[in-house]
Amino acid sequence: MKKVLYISGSIGLGHISKDLSIVRKLRELNPSVDVTWVAAHPTDLVLDDAGEKIHPKSKQFSSYSASAENASKGSSLNLVEYVFGSLPGWYKNIRLIRQIIASEHYDLLVGNETYEIIIGLVFGLFKLNVPFVMIYDFIGLDSMTNKPFVKFGNYILNWIWSRDRRILTGKNRKALFVGELEDIPEKKLGFLLPDRRDYAKVHYEFVGYIVLFDPRVCRDQRRVRKELGYDDRSLVICTIGGTSIGKGLLELCSKTFPILKKKIPRMRMVLVSGPRLSPDSVKVEEGVEVRGFVPELYKHYAASDVAVVQGGFSSTLELTALRKPFIFFPIEGHGEQEYVAERLARYNAGTRMYLSRTTPELLAEQILHHFYREVCYRKIPTDGAMRAALAMNRFLV
Repeated sequence: MKKVLYISGSIGLGHISKDLSIVRKLRELNPSVDVTWVAAHPTDLVLDDAGEKIHPKSKQFSSYSASAENASKGSSLNLVEYVFGSLPGWYKNIRLIRQIIASEHYDLLVGNETYEIIIGLVFGLFKLNVPFVMIYDFIGLDSMTNKPFVKFGNYILNWIWSRDRRILTGKNRKALFVGELEDIPEKKLGFLLPDRRDYAKVHYEFVGYIVLFDPRVCRDQRRVRKELGYDDRSLVICTIGGTSIGKGLLELCSKTFPILKKKIPRMRMVLVSGPRLSPDSVKVEEGVEVRGFVPELYKHYAASDVAVVQGGFSSTLELTALRKPFIFFPIEGHGEQEYVAERLARYNAGTRMYLSRTTPELLAEQILHHFYREVCYRKIPTDGAMRAALAMNRFLV
């Protein structure tokens, strides 16, 4: 039996869906593999719901989502400021991981956007005597501001990133990129640093996109609605992912409800606040439903007529795969979500809006425009989980 320690990091809940997809494919390839997870709240909720084995020390793992919420300003988030605010927690995570791998045997360590491991290895804070696979879905940070401290910090972080080739190459190391080469801009990491796309092409293995489900089995909207208990009313689903940062977006969606009801009397609107924002804290119009953590949220996307979401990688990818009309709001100042918007544009998917510029009337107009609209998205490949699992399994045979 081969043992894998899988650390699911990053902000929100998007990454855990990809991680679960990979592990399920890994078990198909290698049925005897034993996977133990390290993950903070709210990722642990998804793992628990899926019946996965979570390491007891996960309770000591510093939460990426909590750090992001602390660094956010309303509905905006600067990733560079988030990273520097997270460093104390990341150092704590490094010590925790070091303790686990020193006291227990594992045949493979996997980290999904576990940047603390990269920083720890670059600066020699600990050594790994176990094969290691790192997973990315973007490369490089952008300051998104003219503040000198942020711009300087951005350069330092990208310099560290440009050194990951020294620790992720060799027979016992691998860097996987979830996405396509075109997802990475042809842009330098910084002065005298390499071009991002050229760097990734040489040092990372591209596996393509990953979704947790087969989109074909969710195409029958009537069947999915019956399974979830929805009736035949027109349905708008509004979601913000795994942090509380999107409260303003949910409340904006709610304000569109009276406007929409005048045009579509038989309409239902469901807001999903996720695991870190209490439904009771969201101010809503009469008739609007609010739910907290919703397992298998993609099924609710499949049941909807229109979805309004934050601009995260996973939610927008799922909606594209499901071929659903949707409107997305990237978190302002969040450089990574700018690349998500560029990716969606390549696939002709979704309509981008900005929370700071959008009134209830404008959003209602866009929602009405999307109702019953036949989409013309390019087909998106979703076989990345098996390709990632194959790359990992090479260390286990």
